[in-house]
Amino acid sequence: DGVLCMHFGHCEHFAVFEVDAQNKKILDSQKLSPPAHEPGVLPRWLHEQGANIILSGGMGARAQSLFVDNQIKVVIGAPSEAPDKVVQDYLNGDLQTGDNICDH
Repeated sequence: DGVLCMHFGHCEHFAVFEVDAQNKKILDSQKLSPPAHEPGVLPRWLHEQGANIILSGGMGARAQSLFVDNQIKVVIGAPSEAPDKVVQDYLNGDLQTGDNICDH
């Protein structure tokens, strides 16, 4: 619905951003449909898409570990807001994170 999904494994689409971290700017974004959700598939797929940071509302410990194995930093507890706002807040150092809403 145009906002960050609070449970990573239930995302219908992924917003993938190209950013200029030094100048704190979003350069481009894409809305991608993921492959079928199976353990280990999303970390590999997102790594192949060039992701190096995941901003998520909630994610299980196993998924977090799989992302780290794929050289992707995981930020948990991001708010359910428009993805471009979440990314810009992260770039600006203003992202307010809360608890991991996922308990598995």
